[in-house]
Amino acid sequence: MADRSVLLVTHTGRPEALEAGHEAVALLTAAGLEVRVLAAEADDAVGAGAVAVDPGPEAADGCELVIVLGGDGTILRGAELARPTGTPILGVNLGHVGFLAEAERDDLTFTVDRVVERRYEVEERMTLDVVVRLGAEVIATNWALNEASVEKASRERMLDVVAEIDGRALSRWGCDGVVMATPTGSTAYAFSAGGPVVWPDLEALLIVPISAHALFARALVVAPSSELAVTIQPRTAGAVLWCDGRRTVDLPPSARVEVRRGAEPVRLARLHRPPFTDRLVAKFALPVEGWRGARYERPGTT
Repeated sequence: MADRSVLLVTHTGRPEALEAGHEAVALLTAAGLEVRVLAAEADDAVGAGAVAVDPGPEAADGCELVIVLGGDGTILRGAELARPTGTPILGVNLGHVGFLAEAERDDLTFTVDRVVERRYEVEERMTLDVVVRLGAEVIATNWALNEASVEKASRERMLDVVAEIDGRALSRWGCDGVVMATPTGSTAYAFSAGGPVVWPDLEALLIVPISAHALFARALVVAPSSELAVTIQPRTAGAVLWCDGRRTVDLPPSARVEVRRGAEPVRLARLHRPPFTDRLVAKFALPVEGWRGARYERPGTT
Protein backbone atom coordinates (compact mmCIF):
# COMPACT_ATOMS: atom_id res chain seq x y z
CA MET A 1 0.00 0.00 0.00
CA ALA A 2 1.28 3.48 -0.90
CA ASP A 3 2.31 5.83 1.89
CA ARG A 4 0.43 8.70 0.30
CA SER A 5 -3.19 8.74 -0.87
CA VAL A 6 -5.54 11.12 -2.62
CA LEU A 7 -9.25 10.86 -3.38
CA LEU A 8 -10.19 11.72 -6.95
CA VAL A 9 -13.73 12.99 -7.62
CA THR A 10 -14.74 13.37 -11.25
CA HIS A 11 -17.74 14.62 -13.21
CA THR A 12 -18.14 11.28 -15.01
CA GLY A 13 -21.03 12.54 -17.12
CA ARG A 14 -18.61 14.52 -19.29
CA PRO A 15 -16.18 12.78 -21.68
CA GLU A 16 -13.50 15.43 -21.12
CA ALA A 17 -13.69 14.80 -17.38
CA LEU A 18 -13.21 11.07 -17.87
CA GLU A 19 -10.21 11.76 -20.08
CA ALA A 20 -8.75 14.10 -17.45
CA GLY A 21 -9.47 11.56 -14.72
CA HIS A 22 -7.68 8.79 -16.56
CA GLU A 23 -4.69 11.09 -17.09
CA ALA A 24 -4.66 12.16 -13.43
CA VAL A 25 -4.77 8.57 -12.19
CA ALA A 26 -1.87 7.62 -14.48
CA LEU A 27 0.27 10.57 -13.39
CA LEU A 28 -0.42 10.16 -9.67
CA THR A 29 0.08 6.39 -9.55
CA ALA A 30 3.30 6.73 -11.58
CA ALA A 31 4.54 9.07 -8.85
CA GLY A 32 3.80 6.44 -6.19
CA LEU A 33 0.54 7.82 -4.78
CA GLU A 34 -2.52 5.71 -4.12
CA VAL A 35 -5.55 7.12 -5.93
CA ARG A 36 -8.99 6.40 -4.52
CA VAL A 37 -12.14 6.85 -6.58
CA LEU A 38 -15.76 6.50 -5.61
CA ALA A 39 -17.15 3.02 -6.26
CA ALA A 40 -19.73 4.39 -8.70
CA GLU A 41 -16.92 5.86 -10.80
CA ALA A 42 -14.60 2.86 -10.65
CA ASP A 43 -16.06 1.19 -13.75
CA ASP A 44 -15.32 4.23 -15.89
CA ALA A 45 -11.98 4.98 -17.46
CA VAL A 46 -11.14 7.16 -14.49
CA GLY A 47 -10.98 4.05 -12.29
CA ALA A 48 -8.15 2.32 -14.15
CA GLY A 49 -5.35 1.77 -11.64
CA ALA A 50 -7.33 3.31 -8.79
CA VAL A 51 -8.82 1.93 -5.57
CA ALA A 52 -12.61 1.99 -5.27
CA VAL A 53 -14.10 3.30 -2.01
CA ASP A 54 -17.62 3.83 -0.75
CA PRO A 55 -18.92 7.43 -0.92
CA GLY A 56 -19.32 7.77 2.83
CA PRO A 57 -17.82 10.06 5.48
CA GLU A 58 -14.64 7.95 5.57
CA ALA A 59 -13.94 8.08 1.84
CA ALA A 60 -11.17 10.67 2.30
CA ASP A 61 -9.88 9.31 5.63
CA GLY A 62 -6.08 9.29 5.53
CA CYS A 63 -5.90 11.19 2.23
CA GLU A 64 -3.71 14.22 1.71
CA LEU A 65 -6.12 15.82 -0.74
CA VAL A 66 -9.46 15.46 -2.44
CA ILE A 67 -8.74 16.32 -6.07
CA VAL A 68 -11.87 17.33 -7.98
CA LEU A 69 -12.15 17.39 -11.77
CA GLY A 70 -15.22 19.39 -12.78
CA GLY A 71 -17.02 22.65 -12.18
CA ASP A 72 -18.16 24.26 -8.95
CA GLY A 73 -21.00 21.75 -8.58
CA THR A 74 -18.55 18.84 -8.60
CA ILE A 75 -16.31 20.70 -6.16
CA LEU A 76 -19.27 21.11 -3.81
CA ARG A 77 -19.82 17.34 -4.08
CA GLY A 78 -16.15 16.88 -3.20
CA ALA A 79 -16.63 19.16 -0.19
CA GLU A 80 -19.26 16.77 1.17
CA LEU A 81 -16.64 14.01 1.12
CA ALA A 82 -13.75 16.12 2.40
CA ARG A 83 -15.41 17.97 5.28
CA PRO A 84 -15.88 14.99 7.67
CA THR A 85 -12.12 14.34 7.74
CA GLY A 86 -10.91 17.92 7.24
CA THR A 87 -9.13 16.93 4.04
CA PRO A 88 -8.20 19.85 1.76
CA ILE A 89 -9.87 20.10 -1.67
CA LEU A 90 -8.00 20.92 -4.86
CA GLY A 91 -10.29 21.76 -7.77
CA VAL A 92 -9.36 21.50 -11.45
CA ASN A 93 -11.90 23.45 -13.47
CA LEU A 94 -13.73 21.66 -16.26
CA GLY A 95 -16.83 23.85 -16.02
CA HIS A 96 -17.67 27.39 -17.08
CA VAL A 97 -16.77 29.80 -14.26
CA GLY A 98 -15.21 27.51 -11.66
CA PHE A 99 -14.76 30.07 -8.89
CA LEU A 100 -13.79 27.37 -6.39
CA ALA A 101 -11.26 25.72 -8.70
CA GLU A 102 -7.57 26.33 -8.33
CA ALA A 103 -6.36 25.13 -11.73
CA GLU A 104 -7.56 24.66 -15.30
CA ARG A 105 -7.65 21.50 -17.41
CA ASP A 106 -4.61 22.54 -19.43
CA ASP A 107 -2.58 22.78 -16.20
CA LEU A 108 -3.27 19.20 -15.07
CA THR A 109 0.33 17.94 -15.40
CA PHE A 110 1.63 21.01 -13.54
CA THR A 111 -1.04 20.53 -10.87
CA VAL A 112 -0.13 16.88 -10.32
CA ASP A 113 3.55 17.82 -10.06
CA ARG A 114 2.75 20.35 -7.34
CA VAL A 115 0.69 17.73 -5.46
CA VAL A 116 3.49 15.18 -5.69
CA GLU A 117 6.01 17.75 -4.44
CA ARG A 118 3.59 18.95 -1.72
CA ARG A 119 3.95 22.49 -3.06
CA TYR A 120 0.59 23.92 -2.07
CA GLU A 121 -0.94 25.88 0.77
CA VAL A 122 -4.21 25.31 2.58
CA GLU A 123 -6.76 27.94 3.53
CA GLU A 124 -9.97 27.57 5.51
CA ARG A 125 -13.33 28.80 4.28
CA MET A 126 -16.32 29.58 6.47
CA THR A 127 -19.31 27.28 6.30
CA LEU A 128 -22.89 27.53 7.54
CA ASP A 129 -24.66 25.31 10.05
CA VAL A 130 -28.38 25.12 9.34
CA VAL A 131 -31.16 24.07 11.70
CA VAL A 132 -34.83 23.76 10.74
CA ARG A 133 -37.39 23.96 13.54
CA LEU A 134 -41.11 23.47 13.66
CA GLY A 135 -42.22 24.80 16.99
CA ALA A 136 -39.90 23.33 19.62
CA GLU A 137 -38.94 20.37 17.43
CA VAL A 138 -35.78 20.23 15.30
CA ILE A 139 -36.92 18.61 12.05
CA ALA A 140 -33.66 18.85 10.08
CA THR A 141 -30.03 19.88 10.30
CA ASN A 142 -27.65 20.58 7.44
CA TRP A 143 -24.65 22.65 6.39
CA ALA A 144 -23.39 24.66 3.41
CA LEU A 145 -20.17 26.05 2.00
CA ASN A 146 -21.79 28.57 -0.36
CA GLU A 147 -25.34 29.22 0.79
CA ALA A 148 -28.54 28.05 2.40
CA SER A 149 -31.52 29.31 0.42
CA VAL A 150 -35.21 29.26 1.28
CA GLU A 151 -37.14 29.11 -1.99
CA LYS A 152 -40.61 28.59 -3.35
CA ALA A 153 -41.20 25.15 -4.84
CA SER A 154 -43.75 26.34 -7.41
CA ARG A 155 -43.31 29.21 -9.82
CA GLU A 156 -46.85 30.52 -9.41
CA ARG A 157 -46.58 30.89 -5.65
CA MET A 158 -44.93 33.54 -3.54
CA LEU A 159 -43.35 32.97 -0.16
CA ASP A 160 -44.45 34.99 2.85
CA VAL A 161 -41.52 35.06 5.28
CA VAL A 162 -40.15 37.05 8.19
CA ALA A 163 -36.38 37.58 8.26
CA GLU A 164 -34.55 37.88 11.54
CA ILE A 165 -31.03 38.83 12.63
CA ASP A 166 -29.66 38.14 16.11
CA GLY A 167 -33.06 37.39 17.56
CA ARG A 168 -34.68 40.58 16.31
CA ALA A 169 -37.18 40.84 13.44
CA LEU A 170 -35.76 42.56 10.34
CA SER A 171 -38.59 42.59 7.81
CA ARG A 172 -41.49 40.63 6.37
CA TRP A 173 -41.13 39.84 2.68
CA GLY A 174 -43.38 38.49 0.00
CA CYS A 175 -40.68 37.05 -2.18
CA ASP A 176 -39.35 34.24 -4.33
CA GLY A 177 -36.87 33.30 -1.62
CA VAL A 178 -34.03 34.32 0.68
CA VAL A 179 -30.35 33.44 0.28
CA MET A 180 -28.09 33.25 3.34
CA ALA A 181 -24.48 32.96 2.21
CA THR A 182 -20.82 32.92 3.18
CA PRO A 183 -18.18 35.10 1.50
CA THR A 184 -17.29 32.05 -0.60
CA GLY A 185 -20.90 31.90 -1.74
CA SER A 186 -21.10 35.62 -2.47
CA THR A 187 -20.04 34.95 -6.08
CA ALA A 188 -22.60 32.17 -6.51
CA TYR A 189 -26.39 32.26 -5.98
CA ALA A 190 -26.22 35.35 -3.73
CA PHE A 191 -24.50 37.26 -6.53
CA SER A 192 -27.17 36.21 -9.04
CA ALA A 193 -29.82 37.45 -6.61
CA GLY A 194 -28.22 40.91 -6.45
CA GLY A 195 -25.94 40.50 -3.46
CA PRO A 196 -22.45 42.02 -3.15
CA VAL A 197 -19.17 40.27 -3.81
CA VAL A 198 -17.37 39.73 -0.50
CA TRP A 199 -13.65 38.99 -0.45
CA PRO A 200 -13.13 35.42 0.84
CA ASP A 201 -10.69 36.42 3.57
CA LEU A 202 -13.37 38.63 5.14
CA GLU A 203 -15.46 36.81 7.73
CA ALA A 204 -19.12 37.75 7.36
CA LEU A 205 -22.59 36.43 6.63
CA LEU A 206 -24.91 37.64 3.86
CA ILE A 207 -28.69 37.69 3.66
CA VAL A 208 -30.16 38.44 0.23
CA PRO A 209 -33.91 38.50 -0.53
CA ILE A 210 -34.95 37.28 -3.99
CA SER A 211 -37.49 39.39 -5.89
CA ALA A 212 -39.02 40.73 -2.68
CA HIS A 213 -42.12 42.92 -2.84
CA ALA A 214 -41.16 45.28 -0.02
CA LEU A 215 -39.92 48.82 0.53
CA PHE A 216 -36.78 47.53 2.26
CA ALA A 217 -35.39 44.51 0.43
CA ARG A 218 -31.66 45.09 0.25
CA ALA A 219 -28.86 42.59 0.60
CA LEU A 220 -27.18 42.84 4.01
CA VAL A 221 -23.71 41.90 5.24
CA VAL A 222 -23.55 41.10 8.95
CA ALA A 223 -21.01 39.93 11.48
CA PRO A 224 -19.81 36.30 11.35
CA SER A 225 -21.09 35.87 14.91
CA SER A 226 -24.63 36.85 13.90
CA GLU A 227 -27.49 34.37 13.72
CA LEU A 228 -29.87 34.60 10.77
CA ALA A 229 -33.36 33.15 10.64
CA VAL A 230 -36.19 32.96 8.13
CA THR A 231 -39.65 31.92 9.32
CA ILE A 232 -42.26 30.66 6.87
CA GLN A 233 -45.61 32.23 7.67
CA PRO A 234 -48.45 29.89 8.75
CA ARG A 235 -50.47 30.13 5.53
CA THR A 236 -47.48 29.69 3.22
CA ALA A 237 -47.04 26.22 1.73
CA GLY A 238 -44.61 24.97 -0.89
CA ALA A 239 -41.30 26.20 0.54
CA VAL A 240 -38.04 24.29 0.29
CA LEU A 241 -34.57 24.70 1.77
CA TRP A 242 -31.58 24.17 -0.51
CA CYS A 243 -28.04 23.81 0.87
CA ASP A 244 -25.40 24.50 -1.80
CA GLY A 245 -27.99 23.62 -4.42
CA ARG A 246 -27.44 19.94 -3.61
CA ARG A 247 -29.32 18.96 -0.45
CA THR A 248 -32.98 19.81 0.10
CA VAL A 249 -35.44 19.93 3.00
CA ASP A 250 -39.16 20.49 2.47
CA LEU A 251 -40.38 23.31 4.70
CA PRO A 252 -43.91 23.10 6.09
CA PRO A 253 -45.86 26.24 7.03
CA SER A 254 -44.45 27.90 10.20
CA ALA A 255 -41.03 26.26 9.74
CA ARG A 256 -38.11 28.34 10.95
CA VAL A 257 -34.68 28.08 9.26
CA GLU A 258 -31.80 29.16 11.48
CA VAL A 259 -28.34 29.82 10.01
CA ARG A 260 -25.12 30.53 11.82
CA ARG A 261 -21.39 30.22 11.22
CA GLY A 262 -20.44 26.58 10.77
CA ALA A 263 -18.44 24.77 13.42
CA GLU A 264 -16.39 22.94 10.76
CA PRO A 265 -14.74 24.89 7.92
CA VAL A 266 -13.96 23.55 4.47
CA ARG A 267 -10.26 23.54 3.58
CA LEU A 268 -9.12 24.53 0.08
CA ALA A 269 -5.67 23.76 -1.33
CA ARG A 270 -4.04 26.65 -3.16
CA LEU A 271 -1.19 26.36 -5.67
CA HIS A 272 -0.73 30.13 -5.81
CA ARG A 273 -2.30 33.17 -4.21
CA PRO A 274 -3.09 35.86 -6.79
CA PRO A 275 -5.12 38.86 -5.59
CA PHE A 276 -8.83 38.08 -5.44
CA THR A 277 -9.40 40.99 -7.82
CA ASP A 278 -7.47 39.06 -10.48
CA ARG A 279 -9.69 36.03 -9.92
CA LEU A 280 -12.81 38.18 -10.32
CA VAL A 281 -11.51 39.66 -13.55
CA ALA A 282 -10.55 36.25 -14.95
CA LYS A 283 -13.68 34.33 -13.92
CA PHE A 284 -16.19 37.03 -14.92
CA ALA A 285 -14.18 38.21 -17.95
CA LEU A 286 -14.36 41.80 -16.68
CA PRO A 287 -13.13 44.55 -19.04
CA VAL A 288 -9.94 46.15 -17.73
CA GLU A 289 -8.57 47.68 -20.95
CA GLY A 290 -6.95 51.02 -20.27
CA TRP A 291 -5.65 50.15 -16.81
CA ARG A 292 -2.01 51.15 -16.54
CA GLY A 293 -1.15 49.69 -13.20
CA ALA A 294 -1.06 51.01 -9.66
CA ARG A 295 2.15 53.00 -10.26
CA TYR A 296 0.86 54.92 -13.27
CA GLU A 297 1.15 58.68 -12.68
CA ARG A 298 -1.44 60.93 -14.25
CA PRO A 299 -0.23 63.96 -16.22
CA GLY A 300 0.39 66.92 -13.96
CA THR A 301 1.06 64.80 -10.85
CA THR A 302 4.36 64.14 -9.12
